[in-house]
Amino acid sequence: MRQKTYYIFLGIVLLFFGAFFIFPVFQILRGGLTSGAGKPTLFYLAEVFRNPLYRDGLVNSFLIAGCTTLLSLAIALPLAWLGDRFLFWGKKLWSGMLLMPMILAPFVGALGMQCIFGRYGALNEFLVHLGVITPGNEPDWFAGGFGAVVILEALHLFPILYLNLMAAFANVDPALLEAAEDYGCTGFKRFRKVILPLIRPGMFAGCTLVFIWSFTELGTPLMFNFERVTAVQIFLGISEMGQNPMPYALVTVMMTAVAIAYAIAKCKFGRDAYAMSGKAGRVTQATPLRGWKNALAGAFYAFIALIGVLPHLGVLGLALGRGWYRTVLPARATLDHIVAALGHGLTVPSIINSLRYCGLALIVAMIVGVFIAWAVVRGKHAGGWLLDTLAMLPLAVPGLVVAFGYLAMTQRGHFFHFLNPIENPTVLLVISYAIRRVPYVVRSAVAGLQQTSVSFEEAAASLGAGPHTIFRRITIPLIAANLLAGAILTFSFSMLEVSDSLLLAQKAAYYPITKAIYDLSSFLGEGAAIAASLGLWTMLFLGASFLLVSSILGKKMGAIFRG
Repeated sequence: MRQKTYYIFLGIVLLFFGAFFIFPVFQILRGGLTSGAGKPTLFYLAEVFRNPLYRDGLVNSFLIAGCTTLLSLAIALPLAWLGDRFLFWGKKLWSGMLLMPMILAPFVGALGMQCIFGRYGALNEFLVHLGVITPGNEPDWFAGGFGAVVILEALHLFPILYLNLMAAFANVDPALLEAAEDYGCTGFKRFRKVILPLIRPGMFAGCTLVFIWSFTELGTPLMFNFERVTAVQIFLGISEMGQNPMPYALVTVMMTAVAIAYAIAKCKFGRDAYAMSGKAGRVTQATPLRGWKNALAGAFYAFIALIGVLPHLGVLGLALGRGWYRTVLPARATLDHIVAALGHGLTVPSIINSLRYCGLALIVAMIVGVFIAWAVVRGKHAGGWLLDTLAMLPLAVPGLVVAFGYLAMTQRGHFFHFLNPIENPTVLLVISYAIRRVPYVVRSAVAGLQQTSVSFEEAAASLGAGPHTIFRRITIPLIAANLLAGAILTFSFSMLEVSDSLLLAQKAAYYPITKAIYDLSSFLGEGAAIAASLGLWTMLFLGASFLLVSSILGKKMGAIFRG
C-alpha cells in the first residue's frame, strides 16, 4: 500500500473512531461532570452513591457480574481441561452442544426458562405429579430475579471462557509438562504451579469479557423485572436525559467502574505473564479414558451441555406448543405461532431491518478491520499501534455506554442532531454494530496475516505487481477463511445486539429483531409465544453461522473473543 493511500485511510479511520467512539464517550463525561450552567461539578456523581436506589443498582450490577464470572469459570475451566487432555464417549457431540448457548440472546432464553422454572412451569408440575409438592404451594424458582439473571447470563457466556481456555490449553507446550513431571511435579500441583500460570492470559481475557458483558447486560434484568441494576436504571432514565443529568452520571459511573475493574484484574492476574512460544512445540496428545473415568467425563460434558440448552428447549416448546401452562410438556405441537410471527406487523419488518443494519455494519467493519489488521501486521508506517489500541477499545467499553453516547451527542443543539435516532436510527445502529464488532474482524484478519508468509507478497512485488494488486490478488485470497469467520461472527453478533437496539430504535418501523422480540414478549395473550418464535428464527440462523465458523477456525475460534 502506497504511503499516500495509507495515510488517507489512516485519517478516515481515526476520524471514524473519533466521531463515533471517542466523541460519544466525551459527551457522556461532560453530561455527568458539568452543571446546568456548564461548570465542572462532582455533585451528580456523588448523588449516585448517596441515593440508595442508585447505590443498590450499582452494588447489584457488581454482584451479578462477579457471580456470573465465577459461575462461568467454574463451568468452563474443568470442561476445557477435560476436552484438551482426554478422549471420552460423545466428546465431539457434547463439545458442539457447548457452543449452543451463544446462539440465543439471554433475554430471549428468559422466556423459555420462565416456562420451565416459573411458579406454574414444567418443573413444578412434574414435582406435583411426583407428590413432592402440593398444588397451590408451588415455589417460584426464579423469584427475586437476581439468581435467575446470574444463571441465565452464565449459561450464555461460559462458552466464551471455554473457547478461550481451550485455545490457551492448546498452546501449552507438552515438553514443559513432561519436564515438570520429571521433577516430581504431578497431578493438581502441576496444574497449579505450571499449567495455571501459562493459561492465565487466556483465562484473564475471557473473564474480563464475561465480567464487562454481564455488568452492563440490559435485556436479561428487564425480562425478569429486576430493575435495581444500573443498566436498567439508565434505560428507564432515557426519557429524562434532556432535563435530568442523572442518567449521564450513571453511565459515567458504570464506565469508570468497568475501567477500574479491568485495571485491577490486569494488575492482579495479568502481571505474571510467563513467556512461552506462540504455539506449542508439538501438539498435545489426548489420552483415551477407559471404564468409569470415560463414563464420568462423558456424563459431565453431557450434563453441562443439556443444562446449557435448557433455555433453547424452553423457547422451542413455547414457540411450537399450543400452550404451556400447568403442564410438564407443552400442549400439542402447532405451527400457528410461527405463522403468526411471520404475519405480525412487527416481525417481518424487524427481520428485514436487522438484515439491512447488519449487512451494512458488516461492510463497514470489514473495511475498517482489514485495514487495521494490515497496518498492525504488515504496515511499516506510523500509527499502527494507535489503530491497534482503538480497535480493541470497543471490547472494554460496553455497548450500553456507546448507545447512550449516541443519544447524548444527537440531542437538540448538538452538531450530530441530524442523526437523531428518534427520527431514523439506521445510521447510528449501523455504526454502533460496526464499531462493536470491529475487534472480531481485526482478530480474525491479524491471525490470518500472521500465519501467512510475507514471502508470497514479496514474490509478487518482485514480478512487478503493484501494492493494490498484491493486496487484492494475493493477500485477500490467502486470508479468506479468516475473513469469512470474522464476517460471520460480526453479522451474527450484530443480529443479537440488545443494548444498542433497545436504546436507539424508538419507532416500531425501525425496530431490529431484538427490539421486536422485547416488545412482543410484553403483549398479552400469545405475545410471548410469538416472541419465542422470532427468537427461534434467530437461533437457527446463528446456529448455522457458528457451525460454519467453528469448522473454519476450530480451537483458534477462542482467540477472536480475547480482550
